[in-house]
Amino acid sequence: MAERKWPVYGEITGPIVMIGFGSIGRGTLPLIERHFKFDASRMTIIDPRDADRKLVDDRGIAFVQEKVTKKNYKKLLTPLLTKGGGQGFCVNLSVDTGSVDLMRLCRKLGVLYIDTVVEPWLGFYFNTEADNASRTNYALRETLLEEKRANPGGTTAVSTCGANPGMVSWFVKQGLVNLARDLGIDFEEPAATDREGWAKLMKKSGVRGIHIAERDTQRTKNPKPFNTFWNTWSVEGFISEGLQPAELGWGTHEKWMPENARKHKQGSKAGIYLEQPGANTRVRTWCPTLGPQYGFLVTHNEAISIADFFTVTSKKGKATYRPTCHYAYHPCNDAILSLHEMFGAAGLAQPVQHVLDEHELVDGMDELGVLLYGHDKNAYWYGSHLTLDEARKLAPYQNATGLQVTSAVLAGMVWAVENPEAGIVEADEMDYRRCLEVQMPYLGPVQGYYTDWTPLDNRPGLFPEDIDKKDAWQFRNVLVR
Repeated sequence: MAERKWPVYGEITGPIVMIGFGSIGRGTLPLIERHFKFDASRMTIIDPRDADRKLVDDRGIAFVQEKVTKKNYKKLLTPLLTKGGGQGFCVNLSVDTGSVDLMRLCRKLGVLYIDTVVEPWLGFYFNTEADNASRTNYALRETLLEEKRANPGGTTAVSTCGANPGMVSWFVKQGLVNLARDLGIDFEEPAATDREGWAKLMKKSGVRGIHIAERDTQRTKNPKPFNTFWNTWSVEGFISEGLQPAELGWGTHEKWMPENARKHKQGSKAGIYLEQPGANTRVRTWCPTLGPQYGFLVTHNEAISIADFFTVTSKKGKATYRPTCHYAYHPCNDAILSLHEMFGAAGLAQPVQHVLDEHELVDGMDELGVLLYGHDKNAYWYGSHLTLDEARKLAPYQNATGLQVTSAVLAGMVWAVENPEAGIVEADEMDYRRCLEVQMPYLGPVQGYYTDWTPLDNRPGLFPEDIDKKDAWQFRNVLVR
């Protein structure tokens, strides 16, 4: 079989600085090499650990073993990002690095920027003196929007562009277009940044809410030892977001709110949070292969940004339509067991934290998509079915979960190179067709499925429940209590 010829999408004319070389950094590097023309002698990878330094050294790429901090980031990054001329690119794939500060520096230097989360500096996630409202992704996103309002336009900085947040925002638009057509709605597709047009289309389609519905079935060759946390992507990242409050975009159709739910006093008011950790909060959801399932209501930026993007407002600024939106994540079995152990130990993370690579996993897939529900066809799931075996064949250093993230980073980088003066953008504002065009070759089968399932189904009926039997798609019925 002839070797596949991959497209080169463009040239990065200046230096490339990758912050973080964990599982996602390792997986992103060969995609950058495959799809961009650039000068490897002007690329630098920064990470406080050197476990995979050989991969960098073998390529003739510079490696700086140092942690990027609030104190040193300007002095450390400025010479690396400006050396030799051209337009550089900062690829931030690390934890505990202040995204807004980094993108502000990059834009001041005329350097393109991308990250996968609005990441705070070290100490934010586990600050016991902060209230829960200030520890939410809603609050982090507000710092991004404040920066965007204060400094509009200019050099492109792509915020929160991984699989989710990121790719799933593009899935929402494609899924909505598919649904609207199947419903026989006559419409003209809105422009990428036409929030009002997209929101009115979603309202017209009757969508009441969206689950970012994911099932990771990848399995290991050997059983997980006690006192370890295993996952198929960043353990640090998962623990951090898992111990943040559960939060979700809050739809205008909701008639009930949990007793420990709280509204935000500032900003778009598009989301709420619960006074409990997301990775210990369960919701009912559905994925195509295994059907009904429990997922964790882990906080993610897309839960707020999607709900905000698809809000219809009155002339007085009141939200007259908004879909509920939240993550509903069933991680791999080893990660679930790891979470169970961690919460059983009063939330104290295990001393050994390990990301399972493609050699340690034996089979399975990551089925990641968006479930648009509440319309005349009940519910529609649209997304990626990427198996471990296919991920191994498509690119090096990848498991199925990682490749969905790294290919989204690639798509975001391509879009940034092609749109270098777009200012600060979220995935919801990007050209979803172009981004998916770049990413699709790495996602396995990407398909849509209709289902008759609702959160009122699959209940044993052995115990009394406080549910709304007349309105299936209320969050009251979704939340496991």
